[in-house]
Amino acid sequence: MCGRFAMDKETNDLIEEFVLDGNDYRDWSVSYSIAPTDTVPIVRERRDKDSGEVTRTVEPAVWDFHPAFLKDSKRPNFNARIETLATNGLWKRAFASSRCLVPMRGYYEWSERDGLKIPHFLHGPDDLLAAAGIVAVRKVDDEWIVSTAIVTREARDTSGAVHDRMPVFLPADDWADWLNPAPSTPPPWTRRSSASRPPPSGWRAR
Repeated sequence: MCGRFAMDKETNDLIEEFVLDGNDYRDWSVSYSIAPTDTVPIVRERRDKDSGEVTRTVEPAVWDFHPAFLKDSKRPNFNARIETLATNGLWKRAFASSRCLVPMRGYYEWSERDGLKIPHFLHGPDDLLAAAGIVAVRKVDDEWIVSTAIVTREARDTSGAVHDRMPVFLPADDWADWLNPAPSTPPPWTRRSSASRPPPSGWRAR
């Protein structure tokens, strides 16, 4: 995944599809070319320390994973390989208990022909895709900054003809397990193979 995707859903549409109830992230505006370090909408769950109640929300996050222990980096950390989520020190804490969904319409890759770069928009048959993501939260001065990285896997089918990596897309049946904020072992599907779930049926590029 080269680092561009499209998200053309309004906030209220996201809440209806992923949350049903939750905060209204009113500052989000649709974009057809989201790049690393941009602010993107994510879906995540948090548990209230006092009541124990879990709330699912749509909220903003910087597409550049930056946990508190990480020093400033010149290169953004926007993709996390699924093969190393449980072992890489940068990812594993977030993988254990701070996971999210990154909604998108599709994403872009480029091929080269006769010295020219050709863009491809890769997308599934569904109206909206839910990419697996991980979340970090750190405090900068007096402000809490939420950041995210998209989990990637080996590409297959049409997407594999353009690039060797693609996002891990989750069907609705897997959302609850992935978003569960309780520290736990990885969801079962992440342990099957390095590729995890197959791409959505009807996957295509244009």
